[in-house]
Formats: sequence, structure tokens, C-alpha cells
Amino acid sequence: MFPTMKNRSTRRNLLQSFALVAAGAATGAGSALVGGTPARAQALAASGKPSPIRFGLTSDTFRNFSRAQLIAYMEQFNVYSLNCKDVKDHLPVDPVLEMQALEDYASAGITLHAAGVIAFLTDDEAGIRGKFEYARRAGINLIVADSAPVALPRIEAFVHEYDIRVAIRNRGPEDNFFPAPIDVLKAIKDLDPRIGCCIDVSQAARANANLADAIHAAGPRLYDIHVNDLASIAGKERQVAVGRGTLPFREIFETLIEINYPGFVDLDYEIDPGNPIIGVAESYAYMRGVLDGMGYLTRTAS
Repeated sequence: MFPTMKNRSTRRNLLQSFALVAAGAATGAGSALVGGTPARAQALAASGKPSPIRFGLTSDTFRNFSRAQLIAYMEQFNVYSLNCKDVKDHLPVDPVLEMQALEDYASAGITLHAAGVIAFLTDDEAGIRGKFEYARRAGINLIVADSAPVALPRIEAFVHEYDIRVAIRNRGPEDNFFPAPIDVLKAIKDLDPRIGCCIDVSQAARANANLADAIHAAGPRLYDIHVNDLASIAGKERQVAVGRGTLPFREIFETLIEINYPGFVDLDYEIDPGNPIIGVAESYAYMRGVLDGMGYLTRTAS
């Protein structure tokens, strides 16, 4: 359900607050505005160039909300690119219901750029084929995957058959297979180049990866980025809104721009599942402010 009016600000007040957050990020005053570490952006004259960073959203961020609510919030955040999965009614596996969801997104001007995160944990031919069919019906050419090594040969076979890319996500130090991006890259180096990686920045940081180095190492096989922020890398439950934590977002964006990254930066806000709106909007405002501070214009960028 939506949060009650008693517990949430009006849309106008929210947008005013997020404008302040963005301004703080661009001027380096972010810590005073959002209670986090100082922003790494410094104010620069706007270049007039649109931002080369494209923002998306994981539908799992709004896993407790219906598709209609998700669409309404995306419109409010000015984000029209979605990494979607079968949670709630966001993108059902049933073909008829899936087509209805696609019509709803198209009517709202929302593009589905990835399906995920989808689990490939066993070498199950029928199950893996069903997941590729799911993406193909939706016209999605990228699956973001949590995978086990045993499934990689089967995934590669279906990548050949369907011509759909797969991005294997690193999952942090608790994962036995792919804690950091380098572990993904080692496992896929001899596989079809359409199998790449999705860097989850907070999980990579928790696995002691240098994020700029990881992005450079992935290079053209970096197909997706999941972003959130951490108050501390010491524990999994330390996630906070982007800009309130310790991760170096200016450096992340600079590195993505250096490698001409063509994909999306998907906000994957995992906390506050019953009321993520403020944290999500604050995160986008902060990231746009960082890019504004780098000399890019993000007011109309999604």
C-alpha cells in the first residue's frame, strides 16, 4: 500500500527537498544537506552537454508495490528505464499477463532495458530456457543474473540460440562463487562475449574491490551497474540512500565515462521496502547533482 498522507510529504515538498540535495551534491555541500559524507563533486560551469550517464531503476526496489504504483513513481522521479522482474505484478511470467504489463509500460513511455535479477543456480535446461523465453517475449536483450558456475555452459548455449546478453552480478563476500567483479570476469573470460558482468557497487566494495579498477577491468563486458550506498562496508545491513554513505560516486561516474559505458546505472535501493520513496528520490537527486557538478546537465536526463 501507499504510505499514508500523515507519514509522507507532499510531492511539492519532496521535490523541493530533492532539489536542495542535488544542489548540495553539485556544490560539495552534500553532507550538510543529507547528513552523509561530503560530496565528491565540485561545482563547475555547466558544459551544456547532456549527461553520458543513463539512470534506470530495478523494479525490485518497489517489490511491495503494484505495477501501477511503480509506474507512477517512475514518472515522478523522471526515470523511464526499468530493470524488471517477476515480483508483484511488475513483469509476470505468464505470457498473457506479461503482454499486459508491457502495454502498460509502453503507454507510460517506460522502456525495459533488462530483466533481472534472475537466478540461474542449477543446470536446469528447461528452467533456463524458460527464462530466456521470458526475456524474448518482452523484447529485452539483457538478463541480469545471479548464477552458479555450474549453469554457465548452459547459459552460453542459450546466449548463442537467443542472442540475448547475460550480465552475471557479483554478490558480496558471503557468496561462494562471485563475491567481486574480478571473480565474475575470471569465470566468463573464455565464454561468449555476450556474457558479461553486472557490477553491484556496494557488494563489490564489501568484497574489497576498487570500483574504478573493477569498471576498467570489465570494460566492454560491463553490461549493467547496480548502485546503492553504504554507511560502512563492515556489514551488509548498512545500506543508506546514495549520498549518505561512503562510496565514491564521482569516481564511479568518471570511470564509466572514461570507458564510454553504454549501459544503464540502475538504482537498486534494497532498504525500506514498505516506503522507499524518499530514499529513492534522494538518491537520484544526489547522483544528478554529482553529474551537474561535473559539468553535465541532468535536468532532462533519465
